[in-house]
Amino acid sequence: MAQYSTAETDLTLPIYPLKRRFRRRLLSWYDRNGRDLPWRKTRDPYRILVSEIMLQQTQVDRVMPKYDEWLELFPTFETLANAPLRKAVQVWRPLGYNIRPRRLHAIAKHVVNRFDGRLPSDVETLKSFKGLGDYTAGAVQCFAFEKRVPIVDTNISRVLFRVFVGNGDRAKHAVKQHLWTLSASLLPRKRFFDFNQALMDLGAMVCLARKPLCTKCPMQTICATYVTNTKTLS
Repeated sequence: MAQYSTAETDLTLPIYPLKRRFRRRLLSWYDRNGRDLPWRKTRDPYRILVSEIMLQQTQVDRVMPKYDEWLELFPTFETLANAPLRKAVQVWRPLGYNIRPRRLHAIAKHVVNRFDGRLPSDVETLKSFKGLGDYTAGAVQCFAFEKRVPIVDTNISRVLFRVFVGNGDRAKHAVKQHLWTLSASLLPRKRFFDFNQALMDLGAMVCLARKPLCTKCPMQTICATYVTNTKTLS
């Protein structure tokens, strides 16, 4: 995958010191700027799963009030599994993508019937549930079960691509696979929970899709995209 490591030639730092600096800067930035979100205050697998499914293609500010409402009515896998499906779909509105409450309801029934109401932590079982892909399964493993696993969502993909790659097509399968490998190689042995949350926050708050706030970014001086663009304009 060396063809995607453009940061090695675009920047003055070798790749391994660059990764260490990235980790240090990211966690320092997160300590000062990380978002205070309710699902970051729990390790309950059910609550983590609810938040992750709600956040699929939906903005955080829309999810927060619905997250609280949902948990008041369906606080556990058991209460959701025993509720009528139409009630779950009704409560979900207006988040949209109404296949999501149907899938969550089906997962709750499966967890209650097959696993005694306890969500399994292994990635194979998590990914066997409809609607849970690589990212969601990894997020549940990390945030609920405190497993040291990498995650790559849209925000994280954008951050890693801009900082470490800088050019090419981020939608290509080979690039996506490279970003997962990169995410794994960056993951610290300690504070991996905070690290994964920090990656998402940096993408959501600073490294925006259309108008990135580069002057506020802790990675500005080590970002392959920023350095390349600055050289082009100079």
